[in-house]
Amino acid sequence: MQAQEYIDKAEQYLIHTYNRYQIVLEKGEGVYLYDVNGDKYLDFTSGIAVFALGYHNQAFDTALKDQIDNLIHTSNYFYSPKLGNAAEKVVKATGMDRVFFTNSGTEAIEGAIKLARKYAFLRDGHTNHEIISMKHSFHGRSLGALAVTGNPHYQEAFQPLIGGVVFAEYNNLQSVLDKVNDKTCAIIMETVQGEGGIYPASKEFLEQVRALCDEKDILLICDEIQCGMGRTGTMYAYEQYGLKPDIVTTAKALGCGVPVGAFAAKEKVAKALVPGDHGTTYGGNPFVVAAVDKVFDLFEELEVLKNVNTVAPYLEEKLDALKAKYDFIIDRRGRGFMQGLECNIPVGPIIQDALKNKLILINAGTNVIRFVPPLVITKENVDEMISILDAVLQNYV
Repeated sequence: MQAQEYIDKAEQYLIHTYNRYQIVLEKGEGVYLYDVNGDKYLDFTSGIAVFALGYHNQAFDTALKDQIDNLIHTSNYFYSPKLGNAAEKVVKATGMDRVFFTNSGTEAIEGAIKLARKYAFLRDGHTNHEIISMKHSFHGRSLGALAVTGNPHYQEAFQPLIGGVVFAEYNNLQSVLDKVNDKTCAIIMETVQGEGGIYPASKEFLEQVRALCDEKDILLICDEIQCGMGRTGTMYAYEQYGLKPDIVTTAKALGCGVPVGAFAAKEKVAKALVPGDHGTTYGGNPFVVAAVDKVFDLFEELEVLKNVNTVAPYLEEKLDALKAKYDFIIDRRGRGFMQGLECNIPVGPIIQDALKNKLILINAGTNVIRFVPPLVITKENVDEMISILDAVLQNYV
């Protein structure tokens, strides 16, 4: 079949919820993707911050194939050999005490919301609690996750959402204080906002929110679905602030392409959930926990964090050079391999032109080019990306 035939058949049967690029990807190798025509693309998107190890890592592929040969799924009525290993590694990486495996980041958010509400219910017997979320945040597209997503555009067609959610300004403590009351049970935020434009939390803001939560027995939920798993230079971004949340959500690179997420919590919080409170058919099955188990092993063996901290400053330097060169680029911000170039023009055409030149990028909002490459990229890969992007940007002067 030709590429257009694949596209036409998919569009005939799929619900049209994505404006897909007119490319049919067939395979990957390292930091490159190949379409059905054999064209090669440099990938600085990694499946939206998912494929941290790059494509076709032999050790990872072998671990998945071995698990398929043994057992893919049973249910959560049983244990599997890798379940405890995977749970231990998530708990140690997050600094939490217990973990629940989900199928996605969105489901991790749903679980975190339920856990926070159950904790508050056991504390005071009430069910009219409120959660403070941040404006311009993004936490997922299910009804619960949408309810804490601070973008009315995503919400308006799906009202009413779950109640008891109010929104404060990110990096503005007074805005948070204005929303806190006796009903507040949790504050949820991305440690680095992704879809909202690649905005890291300021150290002062996160420290002050942590202190506020401690003072009032409010749970701090850090959404690290995109910024976690090494992307910002530590396994989880909040480590760079010298503090811990009460609940953390994680996904994306947790399974490096295998659909898995998780929410983890401190012991005093985690014990609020008891049998019957929460569940999942597929979550934490033998196949996905084998993936999680191997991902953590490979992060250590490949020294992924060291690579991020070595190459990320070089990426920042090169992006800063583009900012200095082009007047329409007004800011470069981010941490590690989660970077954004903010422009005063829409970036959609730039991304399309980059794709025509075999470079895959994505946006964060209408005016930010987002860079979330595999965590194994080299300085040579950065140079290749910059060369292509620079040539594209010259057309917008």
